Amino acid sequence: MRTSSSSSPFCRPRSGLVAAVAAVVIAGASLAGCAVDVGGIAGGGAAISASSLSTPPAAPSPDSPQGADSSGGGDADGGREDGGERQGSSFPAQRPGAGKGGGGERQGGVDHKTGDAAEAVRLRGVLATLEVKGRAPKNNYRRAEFGQRWKDVDRNGCDQRNDVLARDLQQVEAPKGCKVLRGVLNDPYTGRMIEFQRGQNTSSAVQIDHVVALADAWQKGAQQWTAEQREVFANDPQNLLAVDGPANMQKGAGDAATWLPKNKAFRCRYVSIQIEVKAKYRLWVTPAERDAMHRELGRC
Repeated sequence: MRTSSSSSPFCRPRSGLVAAVAAVVIAGASLAGCAVDVGGIAGGGAAISASSLSTPPAAPSPDSPQGADSSGGGDADGGREDGGERQGSSFPAQRPGAGKGGGGERQGGVDHKTGDAAEAVRLRGVLATLEVKGRAPKNNYRRAEFGQRWKDVDRNGCDQRNDVLARDLQQVEAPKGCKVLRGVLNDPYTGRMIEFQRGQNTSSAVQIDHVVALADAWQKGAQQWTAEQREVFANDPQNLLAVDGPANMQKGAGDAATWLPKNKAFRCRYVSIQIEVKAKYRLWVTPAERDAMHRELGRC
């Protein structure tokens, strides 16, 4: 996982953070026996730097209707189980042919590996850059504020839901190219193997989760974004995972302080994704959320 100033969609320069972040990283690295490029940190060019974020990327141009499947299910943020995403920096490289034409069976799956001590040190530095304050009111939140549910953001002809399914499932069957009909999910949230089969009564077994929930983002900065910025966030593959449907519904709009995956082996990676995404989009965390994230990083 990387937090890069050049890829950060939203930006507010933060003075005085670099020295604090450097101190956190150097202290943590010393305990973990890791080398730290102090010069790189001082120069603002280290991977943990979030101080020179740029303006948000232009939202993808409107695409033609994707023929999204409305066969049921949906993430806890209010979306139907009818979309998918593309590869982000926190995930393994896209498999050849995933989400593209050609059909047939493909191999893939979610990377369940836990973090190591050096990576945990880096992420503590990223966490230290996040603003900490209380959440804003939720009473005016609507899923529609985040635009089209699942866009074809990379314009490969496949909507985001099917791209995520093709990326995260194993033994994928998509005979017509885009629409994933079957596959097996090694579910990161429960550790269970789940068979996915597209259908009115079966699709909801595997849902696409926003790791940082849309409603959580709304209460921690997204209310101030433009509609285009919110749509970019909602379709960012770095923040999307194919997961067990019931576990996703149980999570709702919870943050790290109120919900963590039942699968303890995935918790380090889970909070790592949340930290990276919140840094990328300049979302803040509550004190309890920050403490929960820091605690899980200590177990990586």
